[in-house]
Amino acid sequence: MVVTIIVFVLVFGVVVIAHELGHFLVAKVNGIKVLQFSIGMGPDIVKFTKGETKYVLKLLPIGGACMFEGEDGIYSTAPDGDGQNKEKPEGAFQDANVWSRIATVFAGPFFNIILAFLLSLIVVGFSGEIIPTVNALTPGYPAEAAGLREGDIITRMDGERIYLQGEVTFASSLSGGEPMEIEYKRDGQKYTTVITPKFSEQDNRYYLGFTIGETIQCKGFDLIRYSAYEVRYWLKATVKSLLMLVQGKLSANDLSGPVGIAAMIDETIEVTKPYGFPTVVLNMINFAVLLSVNLGVMNLLPLPALDGGRLLFMFIEVVRGKPVPPDKEGMVHFIGFVALMILMVFVLYNDIARFFIH
Repeated sequence: MVVTIIVFVLVFGVVVIAHELGHFLVAKVNGIKVLQFSIGMGPDIVKFTKGETKYVLKLLPIGGACMFEGEDGIYSTAPDGDGQNKEKPEGAFQDANVWSRIATVFAGPFFNIILAFLLSLIVVGFSGEIIPTVNALTPGYPAEAAGLREGDIITRMDGERIYLQGEVTFASSLSGGEPMEIEYKRDGQKYTTVITPKFSEQDNRYYLGFTIGETIQCKGFDLIRYSAYEVRYWLKATVKSLLMLVQGKLSANDLSGPVGIAAMIDETIEVTKPYGFPTVVLNMINFAVLLSVNLGVMNLLPLPALDGGRLLFMFIEVVRGKPVPPDKEGMVHFIGFVALMILMVFVLYNDIARFFIH
């Protein structure tokens, strides 16, 4: 358990630092004063000030924040002492032009995607990539009847371009039994067929009837290309999962918070431990790729208190030609923050109930 906690702190910490570093660096480039750069939540453990910024490490290893001068109409100094004086200190967030502010807010999620790509370079560089080559057909299932053969390479599913084994597995797992158009390549020629998945009573899900997977080593441009495909896959999987959640196709039990993430890390460590330390490390890096992409996408949702919510107000400003009053925007984000904290408590309870009570 101690090892799991240490790994969780390291993995989550790297992902959060990348996010906040994006905000921080782009703010600096645009002349926006950063009052505080903090990692974690709760009471302060370590803090120091360098230049105009206070750097803080907090007790709970979740979340982080970059606090800008004048954000939401709150200023660090004001002659009347109420933090609302109209004389803005230098480097105020609201004084920067709207596109500079948009870039500063967008940089957090964008840096998460950059981090995911850099980490994918490590994973793909050391372990290679698994491409969607058919390596076995299940007798009596529709893929065999549709004419697929061993060695065929899946290139599209229902019109979506396929590059990796994981994309085929993910698409297959989401199947509700509807016919799927499969494009594949054989001996350099492309073919198309339609496969209707077959339901398995034993597994309570649909199967196409083939297994795939061919590991290739990636060097040079292939390393860059397949690392980008890896990030693309996780982006696509995250967005589709969110849409399914909104549509009610996923339940609250499919959500995971810090406790759930720690439990998954612990399970991954236990499963991969017999294969040696390097395998454990690569799996943890791969887990960080997934987490970083998820954090980037989640923060772009147009909800109050998230980066996407702040971007929404700025794009409204672009359309209107003037900003929404900072105090009103700040109130919306405060309400959103409270709602987010309530959601986090719910997810925390759900995680504890799922992993430790049931």
